[in-house]
Amino acid sequence: MSDRKARLQSFLDRVWSAGEIDACDDYLGASYTIEHDPGDPWEGRTLDLAGFKDRVRQSRAPFPDQRFDVQAMLADDAGVAVGWTWSATHHGDIPGFPAKGAPLAMSGMTLYRFDADDRITGHWQVSDRLAIFQQLAAARKS
Repeated sequence: MSDRKARLQSFLDRVWSAGEIDACDDYLGASYTIEHDPGDPWEGRTLDLAGFKDRVRQSRAPFPDQRFDVQAMLADDAGVAVGWTWSATHHGDIPGFPAKGAPLAMSGMTLYRFDADDRITGHWQVSDRLAIFQQLAAARKS
């Protein structure tokens, strides 16, 4: 299980934090299911590799310097749970929120699922998207 934790840390660092989108090929299974992720436009969907890469591109576009910092990881046979903090600068427009260069931060927890080959196949997540909305709204007023 510690191999899964190291693999997941590398995935978060390379794909989500550094924006190495083609590195998804090294980590993901043939399909990826977003089981639970309120506020995520892809919630409830199963994506193929190309669809997941598009999700990463779209998600990172307004926040190209985003960074996930792992606070804790717990692993069992079901997967790896990660407590994380996220930080970024709002560099790209979001509907209703023009880019203002404001720093943003939130926290969350994600349970990642793996297949028998230790490839990531999906997640179940809770995150503090309300904090992001509040920070974006405050920046819009300034």
